[in-house]
Amino acid sequence: MKAYVITIKDNEHSEKAADRCILSANNNGIEAVKHYGYTPADDVEKVAKSEGILSIDRFRTNEYSRYPNVLAAFLSHRSLWKKCNLEEEPIIIFEHDAVVVNQVPVDAPFKHLMSIGQPSYGKFNIPSNIGIGPLKSKPYLPGAHAYMLKPSGANMLLKTAVQRAEPTDVFINLYNFPWIQEYYPWPVQVIDTFSTIQYVYGSYAKHGYDENYKIV
Repeated sequence: MKAYVITIKDNEHSEKAADRCILSANNNGIEAVKHYGYTPADDVEKVAKSEGILSIDRFRTNEYSRYPNVLAAFLSHRSLWKKCNLEEEPIIIFEHDAVVVNQVPVDAPFKHLMSIGQPSYGKFNIPSNIGIGPLKSKPYLPGAHAYMLKPSGANMLLKTAVQRAEPTDVFINLYNFPWIQEYYPWPVQVIDTFSTIQYVYGSYAKHGYDENYKIV
């Protein structure tokens, strides 16, 4: 199964973190490559409009994240949904600060989309089952840092994004997609010492936040 690490090109923090993610994936039998995403410099409003997204209001009104950055992150994820849909092959999507700590269940018979990442911020629930189960840790993706996606799921994400686009983790929620699954124990964690999206106060809930945490 192909795996992609969303990376900000020429950003030393992102590139270094992505290298670590790729090494951790390789050490656990996954071949991952960098996927250079959008940045605010790409005129993300124009990109969203050209891609047929009808409203970006939920990005503008998000109080925790910098508007162009959070929209760029969403478009970066969306570009991989398009790839999955067009190539008709399941993929794994990582964000640069993800670290693979155990075997990823590449042969697991999930339906459309399955989260494999340990929640990285705020309160969360521990799933009661081992292996594949319905999403229980949060009512939305517990951080969009690690998930497995099938073309069927990618197609539904793309269609829904036309009308309801919003920051990636909260967009992938049980209201929009009641079929989201989760694998436990989580084989992927986040080790984050910086954010390219959140404001300082938007980072307070992150489990890795401390006085050395950087906003870049």
